[in-house]
Amino acid sequence: MSTPVSTSNSVWFITGSTSGFGKAIALEALSRGHKVIATARNAAKLADLEAAGADVMSLDVTASLEELKSKAAEAHAKYGRVTHLINAAGYILEGAIEETTPEESQDTFNTNVFGTLNVVRAFLPYLRAQHSSVIANFGSIASWGGGPAFGLYAATKWAVSGLTESLRAEVEAFGIKVTVIEPGYFRTNFLNPGARVKSSVQLAAYEESAVGQVRKMLDAVNNNQAGDVKKGAKVIVDVLTETGVAEGKGIPIRLVLGSDGDQIIRGKCESTEALLTEWKDIMYSTDYPKGE
Repeated sequence: MSTPVSTSNSVWFITGSTSGFGKAIALEALSRGHKVIATARNAAKLADLEAAGADVMSLDVTASLEELKSKAAEAHAKYGRVTHLINAAGYILEGAIEETTPEESQDTFNTNVFGTLNVVRAFLPYLRAQHSSVIANFGSIASWGGGPAFGLYAATKWAVSGLTESLRAEVEAFGIKVTVIEPGYFRTNFLNPGARVKSSVQLAAYEESAVGQVRKMLDAVNNNQAGDVKKGAKVIVDVLTETGVAEGKGIPIRLVLGSDGDQIIRGKCESTEALLTEWKDIMYSTDYPKGE
C-alpha cells in the first residue's frame, strides 16, 4: 500500500473554481483546514472563495505553456509546495459533428485537453521534487462512450482519461499519485446557459434525429441531475487524501461518481466484451501463423 500524501500541510491548486466541482472541492478542502489556491480566468469571480479563506489567482488554462509555468512558480512560492493539483476547468460543446466548426472544435480541445495537459506540464517539476503529491484530472462518463450532440465533448474526455492513465504510469516512481475523476450527471451549472456552449450552426436536418433528442434531454435534465456535487466533492477530498470513506484504499486510477456512471460504464464493458467475443475468430485471423 502506498503512503498517503500528508493532509496536515495540504495545498490544493484548483482550475475552474468559479462553479461546479472546482468550487465544491475548494470549499470542502477549506472546511478541513487545508490551503487552497483557487483559479479562474478572472479571479474577481472568486470573491466568495476568497472570503472563505482561499487564495485566488487569475489563470487561463489555454494560455501559453510559458505563462502557465509562471503561474505554477507563483503558486508554489505561496506555501513552498502544492500537494494536490486539480484540473477541473472544462465545458461541454453541444452540437453534431457536422455542425461544429473547426474553431469551436479547437477551442474545446484547447480548454478540456491541452489546458489540462499544459497545467500538468507546468507543475510537474515541483511535484517531482516533492516526491509526494496528487494529480486529479476531470474526465466524465462521456470518457466511456460517445453519442449524438456531444461527440466533441466525449472526444475530449476520452483524451483526458487516456492521458491520465499514461501519466500515472510515468510519474509513479516520483511519488506522484494520479487519477481521473469521471462523474455522471451532477446538479451543477454545467448545462446552464452560459456554461453549456452550443454550436453556432444548428442544421434543421438534425432536429428530428437522435441529435435533436439529446438536445431536448439535456434541457430536461438540467438542474434535475441525480448527483449531489457537495457529496461528490466530499468523496473526492476523502479519496485524494486517503481518509474517510477512502481510508486504506489508496487512490484508484479512475474515480467514478454517481449511480448513472455505474450503469453506463458496466453497460459499455458488457457490450465491448460481447463485441470481442463475436469477432474473436476474425481478429485472430490477422496474425502470422505461430512460429512464423
